[in-house]
Amino acid sequence: MRMLKGGEMANEQYQAVSVVDGVNGEESKTRSDTTSSARSNLWKALGPGILLSCAAIGGSHLVWSTRAGADFGWRLLGLILLANLLKFPFFLYGQRYTSATGESLLAGYRRHGVVFVWIFLLINILTGTINIAGVAMLSGALFTGYGWVGASVPHITIGLIALCALLLLLGHYKLLDSMAKVIIIVLALGTMVAVAFAVPGSRILTADIVAPDPWTWTSFAFLISLLGWMPAPVDLSAWSSLWIFSREKQTGHFATVKETSIDFYIGYVSAVFLAVMFVALGALVMFGSGESFSSSGIAFSKQLVNLYAATIGDWSRPLILTAAFFTMFSTTLTTLDGYPRSLAACCTLIGDLSAHRFRQIHNAWILLSAVAASLVVLFFVKNLIQFLTFAAVVSFVTMPVLAAINYKVMTGPNVPEEYRPGLILKFLSWSGMLFFVMMTAGYVYVTFFRGA
Repeated sequence: MRMLKGGEMANEQYQAVSVVDGVNGEESKTRSDTTSSARSNLWKALGPGILLSCAAIGGSHLVWSTRAGADFGWRLLGLILLANLLKFPFFLYGQRYTSATGESLLAGYRRHGVVFVWIFLLINILTGTINIAGVAMLSGALFTGYGWVGASVPHITIGLIALCALLLLLGHYKLLDSMAKVIIIVLALGTMVAVAFAVPGSRILTADIVAPDPWTWTSFAFLISLLGWMPAPVDLSAWSSLWIFSREKQTGHFATVKETSIDFYIGYVSAVFLAVMFVALGALVMFGSGESFSSSGIAFSKQLVNLYAATIGDWSRPLILTAAFFTMFSTTLTTLDGYPRSLAACCTLIGDLSAHRFRQIHNAWILLSAVAASLVVLFFVKNLIQFLTFAAVVSFVTMPVLAAINYKVMTGPNVPEEYRPGLILKFLSWSGMLFFVMMTAGYVYVTFFRGA
């Protein structure tokens, strides 16, 4: 237990409350002295950024990137890269703020006013339930590819949610960290091989095949869905901030700003690279074929696996199905940890609770989130793609608010001057916030006024 400025108390699980006295002085020196080498320290720091990438490489990549390539060819690749660029600062701030100040990003919210913590809490209660249900349902749909006919997709999904909750209650962060690194490597290799096989066999588009124009009001809803989860909702920036403390508890090393930056870049670049690969897969295999993705969960999952099998060979179908399923399963596992973890941090900050209460609240939120997501899947979801679209849209329209708060926190007076955003990050941050607001206004116009 550490005593912090203002007499606040730190939670050893997530350090959510305030800046550690001397975090850049004696404590940093002590932590550094206990490690054997810079390379060892870096290895100990790797994890939160890769976990963030694991959470991102789910619905946004398997669903939206692949559909972008299948429906529009290469025409949306620039928008996808732009979305990743404009969201980049706000995800970076999550890890950088924590390593620079010694407190979580949500503690930074609290520092600027408890109202910001309440805003994050309310947004995440909504988006958390929806997003957990969405990625879990895609996991359930993929699981049917194994020939399981004993239950419907909703019931399989509820079973997977229950399994994830049990694993988290028993295994906690260590399980997440171990799974994420293996799954990302396997999926990356499988996708690169599929694209490599698809390039020489891709169809040459004839003059009568005209790529649809994505820059129309009719396509605007799809663009918002694509941007909402590309590469992930901005609220996930709080997760990587909290995971830094879980990683410290696991390894005994608190990552420096340089180490967290490397961890973040590895994860983020991996997510961007795989987004491009999934666009390529959709464009090379499905675009111009006359085939489009089904809105049915089972049919969509089969089409997704067929994309790989059609290029690598039918022998690869079981391997690809397993890689895709475990990708979505790990995303479900990660979201079922991340949302409850950040919600528990909010509750602890708002209530100014002591350290030992965090784990109890975190476990309670895992159970509540699992039950809420299961109810959504059981009673309110009939069309997987429509539900995923709704989840992505909700994530997008709440994004400008969270992006603005992240920027405010990162530019606060408690952040050392050398770690505050420089000219380039400031430009990207303001450009991103303006872009998000304009696109949100466009979505409101299309949804509520254009058809009137």
